[in-house]
Amino acid sequence: MSSFSHLNENNNPKMVNVSDKKITKRRAIAKATMFLGEEIITHFKNDELITKKGPVFQTAIIAGIQGVKKTSEIIPMCHPLLINGVDINIHVINSEHIEVLCEVIIEGKTGVEMEALTGVNIACLTIYDMCKSISQDIIIKEVKLVEKTGGKSDIKNG
Repeated sequence: MSSFSHLNENNNPKMVNVSDKKITKRRAIAKATMFLGEEIITHFKNDELITKKGPVFQTAIIAGIQGVKKTSEIIPMCHPLLINGVDINIHVINSEHIEVLCEVIIEGKTGVEMEALTGVNIACLTIYDMCKSISQDIIIKEVKLVEKTGGKSDIKNG
Protein backbone atom coordinates (compact mmCIF):
# COMPACT_ATOMS: atom_id res chain seq x y z
CA MET A 1 0.00 0.00 0.00
CA SER A 2 1.32 3.46 -0.88
CA SER A 3 1.83 6.00 1.84
CA PHE A 4 0.54 9.54 1.71
CA SER A 5 3.23 11.85 0.33
CA HIS A 6 2.08 14.78 2.47
CA LEU A 7 2.74 13.10 5.84
CA ASN A 8 6.11 12.86 7.53
CA GLU A 9 7.42 9.90 9.56
CA ASN A 10 5.43 11.17 12.58
CA ASN A 11 2.22 11.34 10.52
CA ASN A 12 2.27 15.14 10.62
CA PRO A 13 1.46 17.21 7.54
CA LYS A 14 4.35 18.28 5.34
CA MET A 15 4.92 19.87 1.96
CA VAL A 16 6.65 17.40 -0.34
CA ASN A 17 10.29 18.22 -1.06
CA VAL A 18 10.65 18.48 -4.85
CA SER A 19 14.25 19.76 -4.87
CA ASP A 20 15.64 16.51 -6.36
CA LYS A 21 13.05 16.27 -9.14
CA LYS A 22 13.94 17.21 -12.69
CA ILE A 23 12.26 20.14 -14.43
CA THR A 24 9.92 18.81 -17.10
CA LYS A 25 7.03 20.16 -19.13
CA ARG A 26 3.84 19.41 -17.24
CA ARG A 27 0.26 19.83 -18.36
CA ALA A 28 -3.14 19.16 -16.83
CA ILE A 29 -6.68 19.53 -18.13
CA ALA A 30 -9.73 19.58 -15.86
CA LYS A 31 -13.34 19.57 -16.98
CA ALA A 32 -16.65 20.48 -15.38
CA THR A 33 -20.19 20.06 -16.60
CA MET A 34 -22.83 22.47 -15.37
CA PHE A 35 -26.59 22.32 -15.57
CA LEU A 36 -27.83 25.85 -16.25
CA GLY A 37 -31.24 24.92 -17.60
CA GLU A 38 -33.15 26.24 -20.57
CA GLU A 39 -34.26 29.32 -18.64
CA ILE A 40 -30.65 30.55 -18.58
CA ILE A 41 -29.39 29.06 -21.86
CA THR A 42 -32.16 30.79 -23.85
CA HIS A 43 -30.71 34.17 -22.79
CA PHE A 44 -27.40 33.43 -24.57
CA LYS A 45 -26.58 35.22 -27.80
CA ASN A 46 -23.49 34.24 -29.82
CA ASP A 47 -22.33 31.84 -27.06
CA GLU A 48 -22.30 34.55 -24.39
CA LEU A 49 -24.71 35.89 -21.81
CA ILE A 50 -24.47 39.57 -20.93
CA THR A 51 -25.82 40.38 -17.47
CA LYS A 52 -25.80 43.51 -15.32
CA LYS A 53 -22.56 42.09 -13.85
CA GLY A 54 -21.00 41.80 -17.32
CA PRO A 55 -20.32 39.00 -19.84
CA VAL A 56 -20.66 35.70 -17.98
CA PHE A 57 -18.20 33.45 -19.84
CA GLN A 58 -15.53 36.13 -20.27
CA THR A 59 -15.70 36.99 -16.56
CA ALA A 60 -15.61 33.30 -15.60
CA ILE A 61 -12.52 32.74 -17.75
CA ILE A 62 -10.68 35.61 -16.07
CA ALA A 63 -11.75 34.39 -12.61
CA GLY A 64 -10.61 30.85 -13.45
CA ILE A 65 -7.19 32.13 -14.51
CA GLN A 66 -6.94 34.04 -11.22
CA GLY A 67 -7.89 30.84 -9.39
CA VAL A 68 -5.11 28.90 -11.13
CA LYS A 69 -2.57 31.52 -10.08
CA LYS A 70 -3.73 31.49 -6.45
CA THR A 71 -4.02 27.71 -5.97
CA SER A 72 -1.06 27.49 -3.59
CA GLU A 73 -2.64 30.19 -1.40
CA ILE A 74 -5.84 28.22 -0.84
CA ILE A 75 -4.68 24.57 -0.91
CA PRO A 76 -2.14 24.21 1.90
CA MET A 77 0.28 21.62 0.46
CA CYS A 78 0.44 23.00 -3.11
CA HIS A 79 3.72 24.56 -4.19
CA PRO A 80 3.71 28.10 -5.60
CA LEU A 81 4.36 27.68 -9.31
CA LEU A 82 5.48 29.83 -12.20
CA ILE A 83 2.60 29.15 -14.58
CA ASN A 84 3.53 29.19 -18.28
CA GLY A 85 0.00 29.22 -19.61
CA VAL A 86 -3.69 28.83 -18.79
CA ASP A 87 -6.45 28.27 -21.34
CA ILE A 88 -10.07 28.11 -20.23
CA ASN A 89 -12.85 27.33 -22.70
CA ILE A 90 -16.57 27.30 -22.03
CA HIS A 91 -19.08 25.77 -24.43
CA VAL A 92 -22.84 25.38 -24.48
CA ILE A 93 -23.28 21.63 -25.11
CA ASN A 94 -27.08 21.43 -25.28
CA SER A 95 -30.21 23.33 -24.28
CA GLU A 96 -29.50 22.84 -20.56
CA HIS A 97 -25.76 22.19 -20.06
CA ILE A 98 -22.38 23.82 -20.51
CA GLU A 99 -18.86 22.40 -20.34
CA VAL A 100 -15.89 24.21 -18.82
CA LEU A 101 -12.32 23.10 -19.64
CA CYS A 102 -9.17 24.42 -17.96
CA GLU A 103 -5.70 23.60 -19.31
CA VAL A 104 -2.59 24.57 -17.34
CA ILE A 105 1.01 24.23 -18.56
CA ILE A 106 4.30 24.73 -16.73
CA GLU A 107 7.92 23.69 -16.88
CA GLY A 108 8.59 22.64 -13.34
CA LYS A 109 9.24 19.99 -10.71
CA THR A 110 5.64 19.29 -9.73
CA GLY A 111 2.37 18.79 -11.55
CA VAL A 112 -0.48 21.23 -12.16
CA GLU A 113 -3.50 19.00 -11.54
CA MET A 114 -4.65 21.04 -8.56
CA GLU A 115 -4.25 24.27 -10.51
CA ALA A 116 -6.40 22.96 -13.38
CA LEU A 117 -9.05 21.68 -10.96
CA THR A 118 -9.05 24.96 -9.06
CA GLY A 119 -9.34 26.98 -12.26
CA VAL A 120 -12.30 25.00 -13.54
CA ASN A 121 -14.06 25.23 -10.16
CA ILE A 122 -13.58 28.98 -9.84
CA ALA A 123 -14.86 29.49 -13.40
CA CYS A 124 -17.97 27.43 -12.55
CA LEU A 125 -18.57 29.28 -9.30
CA THR A 126 -18.32 32.58 -11.17
CA ILE A 127 -20.90 31.41 -13.71
CA TYR A 128 -23.13 30.32 -10.83
CA ASP A 129 -22.77 33.69 -9.11
CA MET A 130 -23.54 35.64 -12.28
CA CYS A 131 -26.55 33.53 -13.29
CA LYS A 132 -28.21 32.82 -9.93
CA SER A 133 -30.53 35.82 -10.28
CA ILE A 134 -32.12 34.14 -13.32
CA SER A 135 -32.46 30.66 -11.76
CA GLN A 136 -31.60 28.93 -8.50
CA ASP A 137 -31.59 25.50 -10.22
CA ILE A 138 -27.93 25.65 -11.37
CA ILE A 139 -25.88 22.53 -10.62
CA ILE A 140 -22.14 22.03 -10.96
CA LYS A 141 -22.56 18.37 -11.90
CA GLU A 142 -19.12 16.92 -12.50
CA VAL A 143 -15.59 18.13 -12.01
CA LYS A 144 -12.72 15.84 -12.97
CA LEU A 145 -9.14 15.68 -14.13
CA VAL A 146 -9.26 14.51 -17.74
CA GLU A 147 -5.57 14.60 -18.62
CA LYS A 148 -2.17 14.95 -16.98
CA THR A 149 1.21 14.72 -18.68
CA GLY A 150 4.75 15.09 -17.38
CA GLY A 151 6.29 13.82 -14.20
CA LYS A 152 6.21 10.14 -13.19
CA SER A 153 3.03 9.17 -14.99
CA ASP A 154 0.57 10.34 -17.62
CA ILE A 155 -3.19 10.08 -17.11
CA LYS A 156 -5.98 10.29 -19.67
CA ASN A 157 -9.54 10.05 -18.30
CA GLY A 158 -11.39 11.22 -21.42
